[in-house]
Amino acid sequence: MITGELKNKVDKIWEMFWTGGLTNPLDVIEQITYLMFIRDLDDMDNSRKKDAVMLGTDYKSIFDGKEDIKWSALRDKPAETMYSVMQGEIFPLIKKLHEDNTSTFAKYMEDAIFKIPTPRLLEQVITALDELYTLVDKEHDRKDVRGDLYEYMLSRLTTAGTNGQFRTPRHIIRMMVELLDLQPDDTICDPACGTSGFLVSAGEYMKERYVGPDKPYAHDKDVRTHYNNSMFTGYDMDRTMLRIGAMNMMTHGINNPQIIYKDSLSDQNEDNNKFTKILANPPFKGSLDYDIVASDLIKVAKTKKTELLFLALFMRMLKDGGRCASIVPDGVLFGSSKAHVDIRKEIVDGHMLEAIISMPSGVFKPYAGVSTAIIIFTKTGAGGTEDVWFYDMQSDGYSLDDKRTALETSDIPDIIERFKNRDKEKDRERTEQSFLVPKDEIVKNNYDLSINKYKRSTYVEEVYPHPKEILSEINAIEAEIQSGLKELEALLDG
Repeated sequence: MITGELKNKVDKIWEMFWTGGLTNPLDVIEQITYLMFIRDLDDMDNSRKKDAVMLGTDYKSIFDGKEDIKWSALRDKPAETMYSVMQGEIFPLIKKLHEDNTSTFAKYMEDAIFKIPTPRLLEQVITALDELYTLVDKEHDRKDVRGDLYEYMLSRLTTAGTNGQFRTPRHIIRMMVELLDLQPDDTICDPACGTSGFLVSAGEYMKERYVGPDKPYAHDKDVRTHYNNSMFTGYDMDRTMLRIGAMNMMTHGINNPQIIYKDSLSDQNEDNNKFTKILANPPFKGSLDYDIVASDLIKVAKTKKTELLFLALFMRMLKDGGRCASIVPDGVLFGSSKAHVDIRKEIVDGHMLEAIISMPSGVFKPYAGVSTAIIIFTKTGAGGTEDVWFYDMQSDGYSLDDKRTALETSDIPDIIERFKNRDKEKDRERTEQSFLVPKDEIVKNNYDLSINKYKRSTYVEEVYPHPKEILSEINAIEAEIQSGLKELEALLDG
């Protein structure tokens, strides 16, 4: 998390865009993303030149013959010249980078649009970004700080997307990553990745445990190559989100993530038995035409509802033994339609349902007030569900109103600890916050997975005073008030 001067610098840049006429938060992040990429190209070019000199190899700069349009040269030009060079030379250059550059981000620059409206605003933003980078360079780990900066910018996306997208809180994502116990050989996918929040958190988890400095695989070439190229895959249908998601991954130190334009629910997605872990918060709102949904998903649950189709998709995309943690709306857990029951039956009978974590409705405020849960299951293709673990989350560490103020208490550490030690949960009563429910009971309840179906309330008998006693107390209070009024009146008359 960034604080102090860095945070103030980012806020200042946002204010520049706002007062300069660019007020859509998504446009602001996109334009900042482009400028960060352009600045990074300069640094990357200089670094490769130095490496080539040290190794005695040839290197052809991407700015060959155009050194005057590099960031380091651009920032010293007058505002009008800077603007014309950016619009007429630099953007056309980065839009063609994919022809010579295999990086994920270069691919999504092909349809980049320069939207900064005035030379003055461009000059202000470039100066402010240089000041920001100077501060970042003073920090111990530049990549980590830049990742936090990008996360802070993404937090400014306070409106839900047109397809039901909204930003999943970072601490909820981190909890889900912890619950899946990621490993160095995992292949991890988010089929509705948006800004790549789940993949970024998974990458941070891997660095903390396996591939970061002084960690077991820090110098393992194969693991490092896998981490930077093939461990993380994300799909989305919004090219703006893909650009932002790719940049988010790279600012967190993952060089070439597989962030791909793909309609996950269509026949375009042929992934089958491909991934070992899936982390997702897929779109809840919306229904699709049967014609555009992959036929094998319709066979699992004949429905147009995206929240059910994505669950069917996860089962298909996972390898046997692969695990999924996904956020679902509460309706998925208790809906009575045939499609709702079919999808739950498939998970419970055909695979191994591990857990349902019920979350309070305020978790996604101020974006949305929906009631949601986390479903965790392992793909087996041969059943395996025995006891399903339920947890009734009361607090995620923040107030459940629009302000989302940090609190001193949170259920998240308890959730992680109890989930990893579910064998100790067998004697827990249904009146407690977490407990196990046998598969047979779930089947008898038509595969209902809502926690309220199984949790029992504790009734504490309250003893109230007799109405006459309450009335007597009210009369006594009234007499005191009247006595006080008379004293006040006497003082005023005197």
